[in-house]
Amino acid sequence: MKLSSLALSLLLATGAHSALAAPPKPFLWESATVYFLLTDRFANGDKANDLAYGRKADGAPLRGYMGGDFKGLTAKIKSGYFDELGVDVIWTTPPVEQIHAGTDEGTGKSYGFHGYWVRDFTALDANLGTEKDFRDFVEAAHARGIRVLLDVVMNHTGPVTDADPVWPAGWVRTEPQCQYKDAPSTIGCTLVKNLPDFRTESNEPVALPEALAAKWKAEGRYEREVKELDDFFARTGYPRAPRYYLMKWHADWVRKFGIDGFRADTVKHVESGVWAELRKVALAAHEDWKRANPKKVLGDGRFFMTAEVYNYNIAHGLSFDMGGGAKTNFYADSFDNLINFGLVHDAKGDYESVFGKYAAHLAGPLKGYSVLNYISSHDDGNPFDPARKKPFESANKLLLAPGLAQIYYGDETARRLDIAEATGDAKLRSYMNWEDLTSNAQREGYKVAAVRAHWAKLGKFRRAHASIGAGEHRKLADSPYTFSRVRGDDKVVVALDAGTGKALDIPVAGVFADGVRVKDAYSGATYKVKNGVVRTSGKHDTILLSQ
Repeated sequence: MKLSSLALSLLLATGAHSALAAPPKPFLWESATVYFLLTDRFANGDKANDLAYGRKADGAPLRGYMGGDFKGLTAKIKSGYFDELGVDVIWTTPPVEQIHAGTDEGTGKSYGFHGYWVRDFTALDANLGTEKDFRDFVEAAHARGIRVLLDVVMNHTGPVTDADPVWPAGWVRTEPQCQYKDAPSTIGCTLVKNLPDFRTESNEPVALPEALAAKWKAEGRYEREVKELDDFFARTGYPRAPRYYLMKWHADWVRKFGIDGFRADTVKHVESGVWAELRKVALAAHEDWKRANPKKVLGDGRFFMTAEVYNYNIAHGLSFDMGGGAKTNFYADSFDNLINFGLVHDAKGDYESVFGKYAAHLAGPLKGYSVLNYISSHDDGNPFDPARKKPFESANKLLLAPGLAQIYYGDETARRLDIAEATGDAKLRSYMNWEDLTSNAQREGYKVAAVRAHWAKLGKFRRAHASIGAGEHRKLADSPYTFSRVRGDDKVVVALDAGTGKALDIPVAGVFADGVRVKDAYSGATYKVKNGVVRTSGKHDTILLSQ
């Protein structure tokens, strides 16, 4: 079919061109690029669901619902937005139904827009859409080779309000408050005031909370939910203790929608053995889904689990200090990956101090495992660049570091993380700055569209080459800083901060042989290796070479 120039222009303008995108390279979790977003803060596809359950627009600055939903997210997937960034995993905040009312944490009235104040683990929060909307999101992602991580909460319920009663005493404790001195004062306690803590250590059977049973009856699904619980406990032989209900409810999202992995919240605040049990239940659910949907399985169908162990640093290796002389290996039997809280600090050093260190850890103490790096997040109050003065350097240090990369929504568009009118973690959670991208907003020293273009070039190069996140690292030169990454036949050479205005010789000896033609993914230029170097045009500050 031959398209007229007008038809082709319309196709490109609507984003429908993304349906013609080339199939992605073979996927490797250990080199994945994960896009993390707060669903409520990303894209609004249905204004009719902006305030559900009688919620009001009366939250403190950036602490109320703002309208983002799964319809909006799905539209962005279908437009090709994530393909253009090289994203191959999307992690959203928990989609489950949150407490209905707002509550004052000491920073003004707050709502559960972030997903961590659960009321019902078995229902999608109506502010984010319907189950169909969620299914459409997962299927749209899978259609483009993008995996989905479900954020799971095993530690606590949402705060207690007049509209949101406390769970029964057999399910939760409401005191003492954690002191974080050792394992007991980190696990058997509430994280903060008025955040009831699940008794995940208990093996004592508990009945369904009356409020939850009444809710299910009002929604016409009580009998079905109870039968599924009966079947689960009969099949597994687990006691009807709180943690096993939670495991069943989380695994249901995997069995029902084909979720590809879990991001586990507040991991060090739950007994470490619980996570191994959750993994077992989740893997069984994923196998059930794969058997029922063999044609929908992506790649090797591996289920992946990453953990938020607050303040874990890649330098800790396999051993995390809980305090009081107790150390825990959270990788053992439970997790493939831990979130690395260290990059926001390590990124203050030069490139080699980050890349060389990370490569050494991943090839040494952490061999067989991985870390998820980030430069900003939803609850780290010390992001690498809160005022977004260094967006190009941020992209280089995140997307080219060994390990997985977590783009926090708006990293690629220089969304500010120092919102003056907000307090605490709300500063980090403004609405996605689409208008800055549309208008190509001018900042000090750069335009937003140029930032987005840089992130996209690095992201697509990263997606095409698993060696970047999971290959052997070697520094090749100091000026310009040049390194290679090699994983089997996948070989790349990258030069950063190369300067512009004159031709440059980039060393590639030992990676690319003389006479080989290589392409620079940044400029699109092709070069021939001669005497162990590639002489580039000098038109771009970043050089991304591969065969």
